[in-house]
Amino acid sequence: MVTSTLADFETRNETKKTVRISDLLSVVLLAAMPLLALADAEIATPVVSVASVDMAKYSGKWFEIASFPMHFQRNCIADTTAEYTPTSDGNINVYNRCRTKSEFDDVTGKASVVEGLTNSQLKVKFFWPFKADYWIIGLDSDYRWAVVGNPNRKYLWVLSRTPQLPADQLKAALMAASAQGYDLSKLHYTSQTALCGDSHDSSKLCNK
Repeated sequence: MVTSTLADFETRNETKKTVRISDLLSVVLLAAMPLLALADAEIATPVVSVASVDMAKYSGKWFEIASFPMHFQRNCIADTTAEYTPTSDGNINVYNRCRTKSEFDDVTGKASVVEGLTNSQLKVKFFWPFKADYWIIGLDSDYRWAVVGNPNRKYLWVLSRTPQLPADQLKAALMAASAQGYDLSKLHYTSQTALCGDSHDSSKLCNK
C-alpha cells in the first residue's frame, strides 16, 4: 500500500514537471514568433536597384563619402574616388584611386550593364575572370549622390559629386541604404581632402 502511494506520488510529480516544461516551451515559442517573423520578412525582402540610370549623367568622377570596409581597400586612408567612362562598345571603364600612407594607389576595371535593367545594375571586373555585382540602389534626382550596394548587403558605398556631401543630402543617401536593410553601423567614413580643380567651392560639380 505504501509502495503504491509512493509510486502514485512520483507519477503525479513527473506529470507536473512535464506540464511545467511544456508550458515553458510554449511561452518561449510564443515570444520567439515575432522575431522569426521579422527574420523571414528580412529574408523575403530582396535588395532592389533604382528604376533607371542615365549613364551619360552618371559617368564622370565620384568621391567616396562612406563605405563598408573592404579587403581590397585595406590600404586606402583617404581621398578615394571612382571615375566611370562609357566606351564605344557599350561597356564602362572604371578607374578607382585612393591615397595610401606612402602614395596613391589605383586600379582600372571594366563594367558591363545587366540587360533589361535600364543601367541600374552592372557587373564590374577588375581581375579576370571575376565579376562583382554593382547595383545602384539610391540616386539623387540631380545625380549629386549615389548609393551602391550588392544583393547580399555585404558591400555599400555612398558616393558624391563633391568631396563633401551636405548634411541633408547625406541623410537622404543613408535613408536610401537603410530602407534596403543595410546595417549602417558598419559604415566607415572616408576622409576627402581634394578640392574641385583650383576652386575652393566644393558645391561645384567636380566632373564638370
